[in-house]
Amino acid sequence: MKAVNIVGFKDTGKTTLCVELLRELSAMGTACSALKFTHQAGLDKPGTDTAKLLTVCDTVGAVGEAESAMFWKGKRTLLGMLPMLGGDMLVVEGGKPLTVMPRIVIARTAAEARELGAGEGGLAMAVYGPEGVDGVPAVTDITALARLASERAFLLPGLDCGGCGREDCRALAVEIVAGQARPDACVAMGGEISVTVNGAPLGLNPFVARILQAGIAAMLGELKGYAPGDTVIRLKR
Repeated sequence: MKAVNIVGFKDTGKTTLCVELLRELSAMGTACSALKFTHQAGLDKPGTDTAKLLTVCDTVGAVGEAESAMFWKGKRTLLGMLPMLGGDMLVVEGGKPLTVMPRIVIARTAAEARELGAGEGGLAMAVYGPEGVDGVPAVTDITALARLASERAFLLPGLDCGGCGREDCRALAVEIVAGQARPDACVAMGGEISVTVNGAPLGLNPFVARILQAGIAAMLGELKGYAPGDTVIRLKR
């Protein structure tokens, strides 16, 4: 799964841009999903049946004629939501603190663009606005923006394990955005053992990966018919 983050200040059209980008990516044949970060205290309107149910339990499902939803008490992380989203491309609205994917910054001025992560040492791969900044181009054509996202989007695991030789995932993300590194520099995602949950990759720091690999190989070695080589295991729960 790849991902791109749409960030901007309040009332600058983030949702509108996300919808247009998702529509264009879907037209290109890309299976998409979306995730929205919000500052609202509650996701459902006060006084609704869902809100009432959440006062007495931690999880509530809602099933309607045209759509369904799940509500949880408390905040969940991006990585915790990924297995439930699916698709090949994730478009994330909001979430300025995120540092594991490239950004499309909605900005009216160069100063706003820099404040939102554009420029040297930033995560922006494009500015959706009248002017680019510090080598980050201004792209307002939705088709061109979708192609750019398709070509350059990525998603790091956010483990900050240091296996790639960088201080944290943000440092690697900045290099990828700048064209100085590739996403496969992340050893937690591209090692000799990989795990996906409902299509979403699960990051494994090198220590955990070595333990899993050695343990699985040792168990398989006791089975008749096993021979060393590429091994595929599928687990359904």
